Amino acid sequence: MARELTLRDALREAMSEEMRRDENVFLMGEEVAEYNGAYKVSKGMLDEFGAKRVIDTPIAELGFAGIGVGAAMNGLRPIVEFMTWNFAVLAFDQIVNNAAKTLSQSAGEFKCPIVFRGPSGSAGQLAQQHSQTFEAWLANCPGLKVISCIDPADSKGLLKSAIRDDDPICVMESEIMYGHKGEVPDGDYTTPIGKAAIRREGTDVTLVSFNKMVLEALKAAEELEKEGISAEVIDLRTIRPMDHETIVNSVKKTNRIIVVDESWPFAGVSAEVTYEVQKYAFDYLDAPVIRVNSADTSLPYAPTLVDAYLPNPTKIIKAVKDAMYING
Repeated sequence: MARELTLRDALREAMSEEMRRDENVFLMGEEVAEYNGAYKVSKGMLDEFGAKRVIDTPIAELGFAGIGVGAAMNGLRPIVEFMTWNFAVLAFDQIVNNAAKTLSQSAGEFKCPIVFRGPSGSAGQLAQQHSQTFEAWLANCPGLKVISCIDPADSKGLLKSAIRDDDPICVMESEIMYGHKGEVPDGDYTTPIGKAAIRREGTDVTLVSFNKMVLEALKAAEELEKEGISAEVIDLRTIRPMDHETIVNSVKKTNRIIVVDESWPFAGVSAEVTYEVQKYAFDYLDAPVIRVNSADTSLPYAPTLVDAYLPNPTKIIKAVKDAMYING
């Protein structure tokens, strides 16, 4: 059986189920307790689990991220919520220099089973300092796993897997997708980390994306179908480790690939996907890999410029037609 849940409800279920399952799991972050979460993801959790396991922190990301890392090294399993990953830049010293390196620096003596989670990416008119994507930044660091998914069912399963994992994991959500609905299975289940999902099968071109850009790719695929073009849509779900096999197998079938990535083009996730495709599927390509990224600038505030900045179905459709050498 399945129910229709919002993304925020699915994430809450994942955390609550794992906290009931394991008394070492706890949640900490800005406004997660008394206010029920900045985006109401933790609504009701304080009432169920109490103030020792759902903990409001000061507005001090570096400080409470460090507390979480220390707790993880001592046998607990913290979930650290950032109100936005833009604010978490202050905590990157703890995430990158401590959490990611604990296992290797201790020669395997200490693990760091911690989950850092919160929204990443654009959320409308929030301008330059509140609209950045950080998947590529974090995935660049050995020792970290990075999840980026907005499908409610998969997000629940992935978060449960992350909480149970012994490695530090960054879960990238989306502020404007917390109300996004989807069918979520009943009962206890997990979704494997490091495995992509084929959201739509196709034969003419592969569209690879993650997080909310998957929805833009699906919209483009629907429009392309009206013109007789069959697009396969792959949702990466996990950025590191990345499921290269699913991407390569799709390209071997379609012979063309468009990578849709909300982050900037230089040294981003789309660049990594492009490299892997040319390495493992070069002989199958009938056209160069094309990337559809956000503009290579900081996000403006004006609505018209926000629209021009972000990937959208129109840009994706143009890229597909360029790859298929269709003029006009």
